Amino acid sequence: MDYVFSLLGPMAQGAQVTLKLFFITLILAVPLGLALALARISRFQVLNWLVNGFIWLMRGTPLMLQLLFIYFALPYVPVIGVRLDDFPAAVVAFTLNYAAYFAEIFRAGIQSIDRGQYEGAKVLGMNYVQTMRRIVLPQMVQRILPPMSNETITLIKDTALIYVLALNEVLRVARGFVQRDFTSTPFIVAAVFYLTMTLLLTWIFQRLEKHYAKYDN
Repeated sequence: MDYVFSLLGPMAQGAQVTLKLFFITLILAVPLGLALALARISRFQVLNWLVNGFIWLMRGTPLMLQLLFIYFALPYVPVIGVRLDDFPAAVVAFTLNYAAYFAEIFRAGIQSIDRGQYEGAKVLGMNYVQTMRRIVLPQMVQRILPPMSNETITLIKDTALIYVLALNEVLRVARGFVQRDFTSTPFIVAAVFYLTMTLLLTWIFQRLEKHYAKYDN
């Protein structure tokens, strides 16, 4: 038992890296995803094509590949040639990847709103921004919560991929102890950390679903 307690401090430090990446990704990817979704359904054909291409690229290639490309290969890309440190590279890769997935969730949510509600808002004198803010988005949020919950839980687990950039997140810390002490206990402790985080996220989204259920009435 003393051995388990000795793991908690280093594991908690690893969890800080995990949660830092998780929250920064959410803060950046959610608004970017919403902007991409609005561009995706816009009447500007060129913008639509560009966004479609970006989403196809991000969803069609592994996040691991995107991580490695941004960290190792981006400095050699002509014109760009930017070298990022390990954590900023992870933030960029995760933000772009999850923004693409969030964009499709937002797009589906927006397009699920009956067109008659747009017409009704127009009759009431609302412009596009007012219609989105007062009519569409509140209903959209309630409808997209289940898929957003799934993606958000996937995000917390995907943070383990930054292991390849030698960042000391939960899994890398656990593996270090396993290799040093020849025991599987650190992996079990790491699993408890991940399960605790996903359980908390599940509870939060369940509360949100109950809150927004009033829009079904």
